[in-house]
Amino acid sequence: MEAMKNKLLVIILLSFAICCLVLTVALTVEPTLTEILHIGLEGEVSVEASELEAVSFDFGRLSSRGEKTTLAVVRPASLDDVVKVVKAANKWPPFAVSARGHGHSINGQADTRMKGVVVEMGKGIKGPKVWEKEMYVDVWGGELWIDVLKATMEYGLAPMSWTDYLYLSVGGTLSNAGISGQTFNYGPQISNVFELDVVTGKGEVMTCSEERNSDLFHAVLGGLGQFGIITRARIALQPAPQRVRWIRVLYSNFSTFSKDQEFLISLHGKPASQRFDYVEGFVIVDEGLINNWRSSFFSPSNPVKISSLNADGGVLYCLEITKNYHQGNADSVDEEIQGLLKKLDFIPTSVFTTDVPYVDFLNRVHKAELKLRSKGLWEISHPWLNLFVPKSRIEDFDKGVFKGILENKTSGPILIYPMNKNKWDHRSSVVTPDEEVFYLVAFLRSALDAETLEYLTNENRQIMRFCHDSEMKVKQYLPHYTTLQDWMDHFGDKWTQFNAMKMQFDPRRILATGQRIFDFVQPSTVITKDDM
Repeated sequence: MEAMKNKLLVIILLSFAICCLVLTVALTVEPTLTEILHIGLEGEVSVEASELEAVSFDFGRLSSRGEKTTLAVVRPASLDDVVKVVKAANKWPPFAVSARGHGHSINGQADTRMKGVVVEMGKGIKGPKVWEKEMYVDVWGGELWIDVLKATMEYGLAPMSWTDYLYLSVGGTLSNAGISGQTFNYGPQISNVFELDVVTGKGEVMTCSEERNSDLFHAVLGGLGQFGIITRARIALQPAPQRVRWIRVLYSNFSTFSKDQEFLISLHGKPASQRFDYVEGFVIVDEGLINNWRSSFFSPSNPVKISSLNADGGVLYCLEITKNYHQGNADSVDEEIQGLLKKLDFIPTSVFTTDVPYVDFLNRVHKAELKLRSKGLWEISHPWLNLFVPKSRIEDFDKGVFKGILENKTSGPILIYPMNKNKWDHRSSVVTPDEEVFYLVAFLRSALDAETLEYLTNENRQIMRFCHDSEMKVKQYLPHYTTLQDWMDHFGDKWTQFNAMKMQFDPRRILATGQRIFDFVQPSTVITKDDM
């Protein structure tokens, strides 16, 4: 009898061990193409090696994982397709889902990082719908801003806030902030959105706004794609001008330059006739750059020489400003411009002016892109670094970086311009310095070869180390970190809320894994009843 009991116990234990083994195997299996290819999509699904490789590269071209992580590329034909992909990703075993707009990220943020699917949002969806009387436009999340502009201009309307480059997706810029020279006046693009449709990480479609699901609305704006995929955005419009008077003036002294920039953005509450419509600037540490970058402002037959302008520390600063107008008030524009310029303290002989259609001004960077593409200089590495620097430390930054670390050498434009914090909604996920005025400093450099890439990458590290050691409290724009602690430090007081929103709207952490903020829920993770 005792022998039979022992035999029965052995059988039970063996059965239990086999069950555990089966469960372990089931939980560690990777997602297969079967689940991805057979979820009934209207759009396209591709597993071609060349297409998997193509989506593994972004504008930065700093890394590529290719087929190692991307199992398939989905081109949705509808909102329902996006929902189906996300819901399929939540089944066990789960897989990562990355929404890709125009692929203009720098550090692989649009990559899946783990095994998963890239959803190309810009394919197969109808264009913008303009509501002329209501003064807004409904836009698919993958739509490019250039196409939004073209659609709204047919009604004589345009969005208020822009980025310098228009071949970016709406969902992509709204997931970061969307900034340019209009930000001082209208705020970033995320401050000019009325409503969003979002597919959360749980596959739920939620419409959100200030009044409806407001917690998700504010979390998604500047949320780096962590809480949901933006499938529709309702964007505020205003009457569009016809033309732009585009002006550049030079400074040899940084204090004077920054004082004038800060004065100009302080006019944001004034009537249009008493302020400029766009305020940016750039740093010139390389004499060739001023004569070749972005436009033909400076005549090749009469190039500007840094040495002839008594540049402080061998560095010049260019203030870039514009005045929008209609043909009917062209005469008054010159008077308004002269009145504003008299209040500035630039080098008197350095005023350069041109006049262009409004659309041409907004799309100005695309012309430079076409030139670079024709020379094979577009699809190269771009180790960009974008920083928000507090106003109180911007002169220290000038001395330590522009006149120090850079050593009168660069490999691309360096933008610098201030913004007003009160134009940013503190409820969004974006993190900015805790001062009323802060600067964007953007190092938009390019690397033709591995040696240059290594040099610029090391220089970026030096800049970040200098900021850290000087306790400048800068914040990265388009942030990139590789450790959880760095992300927690980046978000600061916002981290607790950010983490809570992630757990609420994407508990399996399948979305935007390329940002490297949250660890993907691995198939070996223990399943609870709530997961079933």
